[in-house]
Amino acid sequence: MAGAGEKPVKRIGVLTSGGDAPGMNAAVRAVVRMALEHQVEVIGILNGFAGMIDGRFRPLKDRDVGGILQHGGTILGSARSPAFKTEPGQQTALKNLEAQGIEGVIVIGGNGSQTGAYHLNKLGIPTVGVASTIDNDLIGSDVTIGVDTALNIALEAIDRLKVTASSHRRAFLVEVMGRDCGYLALMAGLAGGAEAILVPEIETSAEAVLSELAEGYKSGKTNAIIVVAEGSRLTTEQLLAFCSLNQESLGFDIRATTLGHVQRGGIPTAYDRVLASVLGAAAAERLLTGDAGVVVGRVESKVTFTPHVDVVGRTKGISADMYELARRLAR
Repeated sequence: MAGAGEKPVKRIGVLTSGGDAPGMNAAVRAVVRMALEHQVEVIGILNGFAGMIDGRFRPLKDRDVGGILQHGGTILGSARSPAFKTEPGQQTALKNLEAQGIEGVIVIGGNGSQTGAYHLNKLGIPTVGVASTIDNDLIGSDVTIGVDTALNIALEAIDRLKVTASSHRRAFLVEVMGRDCGYLALMAGLAGGAEAILVPEIETSAEAVLSELAEGYKSGKTNAIIVVAEGSRLTTEQLLAFCSLNQESLGFDIRATTLGHVQRGGIPTAYDRVLASVLGAAAAERLLTGDAGVVVGRVESKVTFTPHVDVVGRTKGISADMYELARRLAR
């Protein structure tokens, strides 16, 4: 399958890069099976761009991707690769790709991964990205692969903590992932009925949070949940220390729980499996047409192709309307 007058593609590579996200395996499976349907060989590049430099490659056939749809993480492995940011590293990667006969690469990952894909495309290797990051901060997709699973894991933890918080009349600070984007914190907080949500995009003070919690305590609330994105300007540690020092004004006894990487390790939800399958298949077909240099995502339920140049160096923030709704409902 190729454009008019173009030489048919015979072999492509696929890699997963950056932070792992539930659903990556489903995307790999879709890429492999769609390519094989067009009689195109697929080579798995192990450990992302680092594996491209180290020459770690593995042919992928139908059976190699059988039974991986329901598994979290990535069978290809993932790693950061500072070396790929250098010219020597990129030249080594190019030589290894040429030695393997790889004529194009599909990159499954988030911002850093798509930046690598952009540079690879500029070096002459046709590249198509697949939007996959639990942070959901990638331009060109309403929801990225892994977000739904991570969100539901965070929500389950919040629901469990709410039970024990009610039993002991406590407030819990629940820190979720989100270094630069507060999407997970916002949606988990809204769905979990949090009394306050702290995100990187919106500044707040410890005094304001304490006031909200104290008002809730006085109105008869038996517990409180505060969801904090890891990149919040007011950190979990700062807020915990402030509230502990002002225990009498707060009313609640206060504790903190950091969910950390547990959010990455879940079994992919049905939504993430379907999303990954759709985007992975679309990425393979796009690459095989010879039309590369884009990131595949989904906007308003439609598959979209956003040029890498419009994705690299930019991030997507949270919805101000959703944040305001969460604030108004936290009474």
